[in-house]
Amino acid sequence: MYTVSDFVVDRLIEWDLHRFYGFPGDGIGGLDGALGRAEEAKKDFRYIRPTHEELAALMATAHAKFTGEVGVCIATSGPGAVHLMNGLYDARGDNQPVVAIVGQQARVAMGSDFQQELNMERLFGDVAEFVKTVTTPMQAQLVLDKAIRVAETSRQPCVVILPADVQDLEMEKPSVKHFVSRSGAGHTSTRICPPMDELQRAADVLNAGKKVTMLVGQGAMGATDEVLAVADRLGAGVITALLGKAVVPGDVPYHSQQLGLLGTKPSWDQMQDCDTLLMVGSNFPYAEFLPPTGQARGVQVDLRPTHLGIRYPMEVNLWGDARATLTALLPLLRQTEDLGWQEWVAKEMVTWEKMVQNAAMVDGHHINPRLVFHHLNKQLPSDAIITADAGTTADWYGHHIRLGRNQMGSLSGSLATMLGAMPYAVAGKFAYPDRPVVCTIGDGAFQMLGMNELITIKRHWHEWPNKTFIVLVLHNSDLNQVSWELREAGNPRWDTAQQVEDMDYARYAEGLGFTGIRVEDPGQVEDAWREAFASERPVLLDVITDKNIPPLPPHVTFEQAKSVAISVFHGDPDSGQVISNSARAVASQLFARMGGTLRRDDE
Repeated sequence: MYTVSDFVVDRLIEWDLHRFYGFPGDGIGGLDGALGRAEEAKKDFRYIRPTHEELAALMATAHAKFTGEVGVCIATSGPGAVHLMNGLYDARGDNQPVVAIVGQQARVAMGSDFQQELNMERLFGDVAEFVKTVTTPMQAQLVLDKAIRVAETSRQPCVVILPADVQDLEMEKPSVKHFVSRSGAGHTSTRICPPMDELQRAADVLNAGKKVTMLVGQGAMGATDEVLAVADRLGAGVITALLGKAVVPGDVPYHSQQLGLLGTKPSWDQMQDCDTLLMVGSNFPYAEFLPPTGQARGVQVDLRPTHLGIRYPMEVNLWGDARATLTALLPLLRQTEDLGWQEWVAKEMVTWEKMVQNAAMVDGHHINPRLVFHHLNKQLPSDAIITADAGTTADWYGHHIRLGRNQMGSLSGSLATMLGAMPYAVAGKFAYPDRPVVCTIGDGAFQMLGMNELITIKRHWHEWPNKTFIVLVLHNSDLNQVSWELREAGNPRWDTAQQVEDMDYARYAEGLGFTGIRVEDPGQVEDAWREAFASERPVLLDVITDKNIPPLPPHVTFEQAKSVAISVFHGDPDSGQVISNSARAVASQLFARMGGTLRRDDE
């Protein structure tokens, strides 16, 4: 008998979706059985079972980010469905197309408070753009097709709910009858382009600018050439949001990297001085880092109309795909002869890069975490995929990693969930098994669920043609980002909340058959990376780092400085090191800026 579950598997494949992240259970048992039959029949798909449903949803989100395809995750009813929620909210916050297929108790049990019965449509109603329960076999085609299409076009998660009894019913082809909808599998174009008169309005604003700055986000993925062509035409400086870091190569001299607390001072300076702002595929939310109201004329391009005009008062809002819109806009833009603004940004970046390098060389109580990322950036292979977590690894990733044109990097952005680096890295490796992958994660996030996924890697790493999979654990026995946030808010760090239980992560990795490298001395860092990249099996780098190296923002406000001072003088247990390391970090900035000033004067 050809069941509804058999149809679901085949339909996903027909939609050209071939990798499913899931965790089994009796509430989704019919689909589990169909997946087993399909695997035995050697159908074109891969089912990957991580150690937790939350990881499955995060992997589906990462798959969407790294491939541009719809990510698929599968879970049982009740607790399995609940566990998906964090990963689905990650997809929602970062505008990623994900379809979750979840089990439910049999239709006859609904409303009876049966074991593991939940109101699934209410549960997923906030996170999903579309959520629907399949109540008859004939309806399965419509619900699945619509979920995939809506996820793809809205770039949001969608949920298909399969009651246990429906999963095992014989599939019925939709009939030509009243009430019956007949759907088809087929991708919808999202290459939306605004009309010519709107493009001309935008061009008029941009052509009038003398100091144009582009803020580019992940919505511009795949439009690197178009972004650079527009920047060259306008003589614009370019800033990338953290999720859009990979859009513009790190070696472009007028690319000042990120904006905000994880950004650079040249990006801050651009925003304070520009007279025109062009936002492309970004929903950057932090108003204090954008130009003051009225300073700059604004143009925004975004595929999600709900993102338009809500972060800065834009003069022209273009609803469209980044690549298609920039391609249509380019012929309307005049070639500027004055590259002074762009050259100024490039000079500022030379000074910033010197400051970043100086900051990495500051001695710490243990190893300066900046030094670890400094050496990683120098050795990162040209086709590598790198992930960061939502803690201080995100700061060091933003400050020190310069992604090349063929490299990829990502993290949980809007949701900024801890532990995302690990499932993101695993999904990246499954999507591109011939590429090296580096996961950077703090020990707090690693203990959350990251350690579990070494078990998934143990199960699969022999299959990968490229064996390079490196997990960098910043071992500081502290929930470090939160400790600094406490200080910034004027509260002292306290061990009861912030201390992470110490353990030997390298030995843990060795117990799973991997290479474990413990690094305790700054002089060992460069060689440790060299050894890790040369290894023929997965590697865990257990690096003992200083928890009191400050992740200073590019523009430290008086209020922030005052709050940290209040915290360290009111009982922060690490006050001495905080003061010492902060002073050294500030000194490194001052020396770099002084050097840049002297050099420009000489010229």
